[in-house]
Order: sequence, then C-alpha cells, then structure tokens
Amino acid sequence: MHTPNLVVAVADRLKFFQGLGNNTGDYGKLRLTLEGHGVPSVAAKVSRLDWFRNAAGLVDPNYWRGTLRPRPVLDWYLKRIDEAVREAKEMAQGGSLSLIGHSAGGWLARVYMEEFGVCDISLLLTLGTPHLPPPKGLSGVIDQTRGLLDYVEKNCRNAVYTPELKYVCIAGRYIQGARIFGGSEINVVSAMPVDGDQLISEVAIANDVESSTLNASTWRARFVGQGYKQVCGQADVWGDGVVPEVSAHLEGALNISLDGVYHSPVGSDDVSRP
Repeated sequence: MHTPNLVVAVADRLKFFQGLGNNTGDYGKLRLTLEGHGVPSVAAKVSRLDWFRNAAGLVDPNYWRGTLRPRPVLDWYLKRIDEAVREAKEMAQGGSLSLIGHSAGGWLARVYMEEFGVCDISLLLTLGTPHLPPPKGLSGVIDQTRGLLDYVEKNCRNAVYTPELKYVCIAGRYIQGARIFGGSEINVVSAMPVDGDQLISEVAIANDVESSTLNASTWRARFVGQGYKQVCGQADVWGDGVVPEVSAHLEGALNISLDGVYHSPVGSDDVSRP
C-alpha cells in the first residue's frame, strides 16, 4: 500500500530581528487544505514570543560584523523542526516526507537538511522564501539577516530536481515596487469617465479621485520597493509585497511564479490577497 507523503509545515519568520514572525496557528488553513486532499501534516510548534529568542544573537560579535551563523542562535528553531520531522516519520511508517517552508522557514529548512541530513525527505517546497543574500556594497542596503543568508548560500547544498529529492520554489507576483525617486509606471484608470455633458464640478471630483488614487498607489509601491531593495538590491521589481520574485527562486530547483499572490497568511484573504 502506498503511503502518502507527509508535510512538515515549517513556520515562518519574516525578517531576522524585525518584528514578530508567524506562529503555528497561521498555517491551520493550509493544513486543512492538505488533509482535504488526503495528505496529513505536522507543523513545527512555534509561537510569536518564541522569536524573541533570536535576540541572543545580539551578544554575538558576528552579528555586528554581518557574519552571523545559524548555530547556536537558531538552535531552538532547528530543534522544533526536528521534533516535527520525528513526529511525521512516526505517522509516515516508512513513507517519505515533504517539507514546506514559508518565508524564512524555507532557508531554515535548508539549514536543517544540511545539519540533520535529508534521509526520508523527498521534497522541499518553499513559499516566498528569500533564498539569496542581498548584494554587498550597495548604498542603503543592509543585510537584515546579518550574514545568515551568506552562510546558507555558501554552506547549504545546491538545489536539485531529481527523482530522489526535489526542490520547488514558489514566488508571488502581487505588487511591483518602485524607486523613491524617479518616474512611476503605475497606471490608474478613473472610475468616473468624463464626457461633454458633465458639469465642471463633476470633472473636478473625477480628477481629485484619480490624483488621490495615483498618489496612494505610487507611495505604496515606493514603500514596498524599499523593502524589496533590502532583500535583492533593487526596488523596481515584482514580488509578493515582502520578498522579491528574483530572491524566491533557486538555481537547480523547479521555480514557479504565481500572479496575484501575497506573501503571508497574516493579512491575506481569498479575494484581494490570496
């Protein structure tokens, strides 16, 4: 009898030491969807308060030098992944495992595979994961992982897509960023068409609506673009609102981009931010 793959859902942290990360409960809908397709799952048990453990990295001189390593500062997280993997192995009864890593959970899963091995793992699926370190030497760009992504790129195994082990990297194309200075390519279609029979006051209202919408869209794109710039060094690229598309793909993996998909389960919905 064929044993279906089990999914170990790796919880996410959006940025190292920047705000709070996701917790286990944020992936409840994903797990229900998987189970509805006959795929049981186990989620790494992580709470939002757990992410404050990463503050231990502040006392490591490598943090300030930008050469931080995953261990020991992230040992607590790797332990949570290992506990979930062990639970999944018991459920699988000899079947293979699939790992799903969202955002930083994707590259943390790669660290786990490097440190603990890939035995029984047949798939690593990453969702909106910033895999690549930001370019060095660019004005205004600060590596917010403080060297962790440099470590991952240099020390973790290369992505592959083979019968034995598959890497699949999914990126969202939700919004294109924009530079702080420079022309905007955002086009806004007025919801109030103007024709010759309209009064001057109606035309003025239409112009105000269009101008206001354009300004809001432009500033939003510029704000998002500055986040993209910190990740990939460029602001005017497409991404999921947090992670640029180019950073979420890996050479050697099966890379997929999905239009209209937002970064996080927190703040998303099934209509405007799927």
